[in-house]
Amino acid sequence: MKIILGRVIAGACLVATLAVWTIPAGAQSGEMKEKPRLYTYAASWVIPRARWTDMEKAGTANQKILDHAVGNGTLVGYGDDTTLIHQAEGSTHGDWWAAMSMAGLFNVLDEIYKSGSSVSPVLASATKHWDNVYVSRHYAWHAGSVKGGYIHGASYSLKAAAPDDAVETIAKNFLAPLFEKLMADGTVQAYQIAEEAVHTEDPGMFFVFFITGNAEGLDKVNAALGEAVKANAFAIPALGSMVDFARHRDDLSRGNATFK
Repeated sequence: MKIILGRVIAGACLVATLAVWTIPAGAQSGEMKEKPRLYTYAASWVIPRARWTDMEKAGTANQKILDHAVGNGTLVGYGDDTTLIHQAEGSTHGDWWAAMSMAGLFNVLDEIYKSGSSVSPVLASATKHWDNVYVSRHYAWHAGSVKGGYIHGASYSLKAAAPDDAVETIAKNFLAPLFEKLMADGTVQAYQIAEEAVHTEDPGMFFVFFITGNAEGLDKVNAALGEAVKANAFAIPALGSMVDFARHRDDLSRGNATFK
């Protein structure tokens, strides 16, 4: 997912929270098991402001293809988003879809190419465009749709000295259990802890995506992270040896998502 993917977590809070993830596997209760690989294709666009309304209208161009792919099990979800916190070199709009195989992603992409929607006038007006493919073993979603939800994405870079299983340890021992609780109380609609399946960025990067149905969900996630920090304060120094926080970035968008 540009899963997917609320993006307003306070940087200091999240940095501190990340430190908890260095606790060795098994040191906390409720360790999460890896799931089958989930793949997400994300397309990002830089659209001139004068064409933003056209981009909103174009968002339904692939609706039939995507709904059919979800219905027959090729995809497990899809969505679109519009950036809220704009960066000079960042995207303004995005689309994504997720499947349990790379074939599922690219068979749908082939259908979209054949439909001609990828060369629509509004997309042709884009000044920049790029794609990413992510893979995750730690994720969850609630079936159904979110309209006008908030999609938060955070990127982190591991230091060269970080252990090979750093992302796995981070996910199993802190992030996944935390997000599962937020899923259970309805705060979060979907989340994933991912790495790139096709490396167009630094291979040492990992990503955290989540979706909330409303703006209040962002505050609830932030509060949960803050409480987790208080409960694990002594772990903070450990992660400093693993993660290059100077390269940490967040993004926040608003959009729609549908999950099987």
